[in-house]
Amino acid sequence: MNNIPSVNLNDFTSGDPVRKQKFVDEIGKAYEEIGFVALKGHFLDDALVDKLYSEVKKFFALPLETKQKYEIEGIGGQRGYISFGKESAKGKKEGDLKEFWHFGQYVENNPKLEAEYPKNVEVEELPEFNKVGKETYRMLEKTAKYVLRALALHLGLEETYFDNYIHNGNSILRPIHYPPIIEEPKNAVRAAAHGDINLITLLMGAQGRGLQVQNHKGDWLDAIAEPDELMINVGDMLSRHTNNKLKSTIHRVINPPRELWGTSRYSIPFFMHPVSDMKLNVLESCIDEDNPKQFEDITAGEFLNERLVELGLIKK
Repeated sequence: MNNIPSVNLNDFTSGDPVRKQKFVDEIGKAYEEIGFVALKGHFLDDALVDKLYSEVKKFFALPLETKQKYEIEGIGGQRGYISFGKESAKGKKEGDLKEFWHFGQYVENNPKLEAEYPKNVEVEELPEFNKVGKETYRMLEKTAKYVLRALALHLGLEETYFDNYIHNGNSILRPIHYPPIIEEPKNAVRAAAHGDINLITLLMGAQGRGLQVQNHKGDWLDAIAEPDELMINVGDMLSRHTNNKLKSTIHRVINPPRELWGTSRYSIPFFMHPVSDMKLNVLESCIDEDNPKQFEDITAGEFLNERLVELGLIKK
């Protein structure tokens, strides 16, 4: 496949069984062949998106010493601020050319998970920042729930198979700032080639050139969304759970051409994670003679911890 297919979630939620099946078939085919789709019909409205970007830009424009107040030691970067160059892709020594923030789950009626997850970090200087972050988190989580319902049907599972695993799941909303490039980067890019850890990722801010996806021939394709689209891709947890039937695709964010070095880039991915005790064991329906079981049994929490160590966010 040499381009990113576009699908519309309104087909799935329309109440028309023919349109619903069309969406299931289209997203299933795309995720088996390239692992990415551009999605229309999501639950974010333009006013919320504009407000979020406004607050995110205000936060990253704060003085470094102010931002560093919100860099919390000992939690593997799971909440609050993560400063420039701290994260690197698996297998890379160089830190990515970015700084970012993490909003985490707003747990409902589950004291065990409230104790397990780090608390969200409140930014005193920007009273609207956390409020708009929470609202965006909820709308992206709702969008992701319907995408996973379609994928459950594609895999021959109950439509609501993923619902209990993602309710109060360990999902992360990550506003990212790629600052202007002020000198020739030494082997570093804005985000080095990587696969995502989680079930699926919903990406805001892929409207300009920068995000590239590697197809299965090894070619890099530009992934550019329309103004009303999110990019949504399969993560390693879902790929593992489906025995690589649904593909977790390597992607990267390249540096801009030299004439655009002086510009910032902002993007906002939502990483949909399940609860930590979800078993990622390969689904029986995804194993056959031609596709023997490829992965050992593991829980989502164990897999996440392994990967955070590999990324340098948790020290052994």
